[in-house]
Amino acid sequence: MDFLTAAILGLVQGLTEFLPVSSSAHISIVGRLLGQEDPGAAFTAISQLGTEAAVLLYFWRDIVRIIRAWFASLAGRVPRNHPDAMLGWWVILGTLPIGLLGLFLQDWIETDLRSLWLTATMLLVFALVILAAERVGTQRRELSELTWQHGLAFGFWQALALVPGVSRSGGTIAGGLFMGYTREAAARYSFLLAIPAVLASGSLQVVKVATGDAIGSGTAWGPIWLATAIAFLVGYAVIAWFMRYITTHTFTPFMIYRIVLALVLFGLLGTGVLAA
Repeated sequence: MDFLTAAILGLVQGLTEFLPVSSSAHISIVGRLLGQEDPGAAFTAISQLGTEAAVLLYFWRDIVRIIRAWFASLAGRVPRNHPDAMLGWWVILGTLPIGLLGLFLQDWIETDLRSLWLTATMLLVFALVILAAERVGTQRRELSELTWQHGLAFGFWQALALVPGVSRSGGTIAGGLFMGYTREAAARYSFLLAIPAVLASGSLQVVKVATGDAIGSGTAWGPIWLATAIAFLVGYAVIAWFMRYITTHTFTPFMIYRIVLALVLFGLLGTGVLAA
């Protein structure tokens, strides 16, 4: 992979990570259209470290407050049922599904689950799922009403994003809407919930690429870190815009885009322009 290709993929990662359109699907599709083989799960996971750094920066006040309250509750300085302390516990609990499934399904995630036929199917199916979630969800609950059952359920919705085409934010936000949370609450928790999962996955892939154990580890470090840096800068701007957007707009335009992209992808695969 050359630097120009890496820069384009970093831009794509930053633009799509926080929107309900699946960044892993876009990385896979754009990589192939640029004449590359599939950039691979390793490249995707490492470049996501850039967008996750954007999350850390954008939500740093929330993150520091939650961590302080969580540790203070352990030390008995604040009540154990303090809202921020409990949110810390629910983030930990919600991380378990994607962590465990990611370990058990690791070989499939890096190979069979990256088929573009499956990606196109998930783009289409989850567009309909998210549209249904917006239609039936009451959108009355806030994060202060989060329970351990809902925290765990959010985690299973996030775990669906192990399949390219689902979308981490799209999956968790859809789950939140089905459970009655507002778009803003579901999106905020989605971003917080992704932090430990993405940092762990990205760090693991850094080690695997460094030791030559990752599929696609022939990519040089220079292009990888360029893509990660660009993903950080673009991702921060996208978060700021997206959090404002969802206060007054629905996800319908993104779902129309997903459906169109899925149909185009089916066409490219069916005509042999792209290999699955």
